[in-house]
Amino acid sequence: MIHPAWLPSEAFRAIGSRRVLVQGTGPLADTVRHEIAEACARFGGTVVQDRKTAELILSIAGPGGEGFRLGRRGDATVISADGPSGLLNGLFEVVRRGERAFGPALTDERHVPALARRMLDHWDNVDVHPVMGQVERGYSGGSLFWHDGRPRDLGRVRDYARLLAASGVNAVAINNVNVHTTETRLLTDRLTEVAGLASAFRVYGIRVHLSVNFAAPVILGDLPTADPADEAVRAWWKSTTARVHEAVPDLGGYLVKADSEGQPGPFTYGRSHADGANMLAEALEPYGGVVHWRAFVYNHRQDWRDRSTDRARAAHDHFAPLDGTFRDNVILQVKHGPMDFQTREPISPVLLGMPSTRLAVELQVTGEYTGQQRHVCYLPPMWSEVLRAVAGNVSGLAAVSNAGDDPFWTGHPLAQANLYAVGRLAWNPTRDPIAILDEWIDLTFPGASAELRDVLHDLMDESWQTYEQYTAPLGAGFMVRPGHHYGPDVDGYEYTPWGTYHFADRDGVGVDRTVATGTGFTAQYPPLWADRYESLATCPDELLLFFHHVPYGHVLHSGVTVIQHIYDTHFAGAHRVTAMRERWQEAAGLVDPALHARVTERLDEQQRSADEWRDQINTYFYRKSGVPDAHGRPIH
Repeated sequence: MIHPAWLPSEAFRAIGSRRVLVQGTGPLADTVRHEIAEACARFGGTVVQDRKTAELILSIAGPGGEGFRLGRRGDATVISADGPSGLLNGLFEVVRRGERAFGPALTDERHVPALARRMLDHWDNVDVHPVMGQVERGYSGGSLFWHDGRPRDLGRVRDYARLLAASGVNAVAINNVNVHTTETRLLTDRLTEVAGLASAFRVYGIRVHLSVNFAAPVILGDLPTADPADEAVRAWWKSTTARVHEAVPDLGGYLVKADSEGQPGPFTYGRSHADGANMLAEALEPYGGVVHWRAFVYNHRQDWRDRSTDRARAAHDHFAPLDGTFRDNVILQVKHGPMDFQTREPISPVLLGMPSTRLAVELQVTGEYTGQQRHVCYLPPMWSEVLRAVAGNVSGLAAVSNAGDDPFWTGHPLAQANLYAVGRLAWNPTRDPIAILDEWIDLTFPGASAELRDVLHDLMDESWQTYEQYTAPLGAGFMVRPGHHYGPDVDGYEYTPWGTYHFADRDGVGVDRTVATGTGFTAQYPPLWADRYESLATCPDELLLFFHHVPYGHVLHSGVTVIQHIYDTHFAGAHRVTAMRERWQEAAGLVDPALHARVTERLDEQQRSADEWRDQINTYFYRKSGVPDAHGRPIH
């Protein structure tokens, strides 16, 4: 049985028990009518045609747009939408409000998304990859879209589209950014599969995007080159894109990973990222499509002996000089930090330094480095910090989805909250992440008791910080098992070519990224940011080891030494997980038994993993430094 996530039938009771009028035409208005009719059939309400008798009126008042106005008119609650998408968004706002949407205290409100593009990227493979499986970095079962080379039934895809629309998402990329040979054929002889998926998402106002291989003309055997300056290549992309749009008229565009981690790109031909992106943008422009061009470009064949080469610099070094050279329908998709979705990173300077380029911030909902949905780790507090910092600099958000064919959608049932919240924050980045968590609880656990709410908040509110406590300290990052990235391995990447180093030795730890004595990475930031990170006196403790190599005896702003902080936080983090496990047992009988059992099993694994992290990190740094724990706790 598939868990309903944040759209159980009960969430529609307030709507379904009333007289409802829907005014508007078109596919999305039909979707709204269908949702209303289903709810009324379930809860005894009525679909009416007369405004005078309606208790809820949803109407389209404008030619287009996603916004809407919510308010009371006499005895009725009224949604006045800017367009069909706004009508659907207005419906789900009423669902979120429940009975509160019908009280006399409801005030007139205008709702408009802050970010126009709110996209989920899916790293799904058509064929099962021998290393990465059906879903790269997927921790929630298999793909929702394909199974072992064949398309899946679209029924669950439509259910997924419904969940995403209810959270505020309006775009998806359906396949892995690492585009292999079979997935390259989604442009051509497997295009019907793309069209089928687009039809399932379309009824909920979500536009499908396709990840494409930059070398597709070569891989498919049509041309000997993929040089973006070659007229035959440009013509190939134009004709191919025309055929794609015949099959999928509302295709949102292409997503591209190029010249990154072995993926082909314009560098092969001596061309720039702007040259490559602009070629694809030209092909998409007649159809209103966009190119999402990822800025995740760095040297993954780095010499670990060379401390002057800094992976953190790479994206800014590659892209900042190109500011202003991309076409208007190119969106540069930039990871929120300069490394790779770590538990703690500074904001990528690319997001602060390209004012003449359209930017989208990229987040990762799938917890590659944050517990892989085996740990409770509510990430919106981190995302909120990021989005507030880049406000005004980005026009879109893209996030790597954590959904799969698991009965709970996200492996860990509580990880559903991350999937829900990323859409809500993309709609309004100023929302309080804990208020969004409350909203998710209201929907997912209708009529939740105060006791259950308290348990969920105790587990989730500070779970990101708890995870940070028992993993890599003070912004050092990584320290994970190479390859699958789960569990501790302090030196796992230290002598590899991936550029993910911490440089711990007998005297200290951290990467010197200062202008004065290090890689100069701090200079990529605007002056106020650069000055703050450059100085030990002002660098935040939580990012200290990202920007500085310091002795173990360096005293943090908190008043404790680096080495004692490492010991204290790792003991505290593992202890906190013990308390979380005990607290969850108090929810027995308050939630579905299957859900309770799944969370219990995941918390057991979280405890085992947190203990292992604690012991490996503390032992490693004790053996490096020779400094004992001030409190005499066991270190091996």
